[in-house]
Amino acid sequence: MDEQNQQEQPAVDTPATPAPELTIVDLQNLRAILDTASRRGAFAAAEMTSVGSCFDRLNNFLNAVVPPKSDDTPAA
Repeated sequence: MDEQNQQEQPAVDTPATPAPELTIVDLQNLRAILDTASRRGAFAAAEMTSVGSCFDRLNNFLNAVVPPKSDDTPAA
């Protein structure tokens, strides 16, 4: 037999690295954080354009992905 086949390879336990995870709820929380921070004056005037642009893109994405809540949906 081949020498390589005769030797058993030890099992290597490598911890599985969890994949990065970002959910719709995380993005909704980020939108709320940006909104609250801007209302509380956390951003300088020169930063408001880029923060607002980021908020608009995030808001548009969430509005496209998550359907709006309708009033005829029964409360749980």
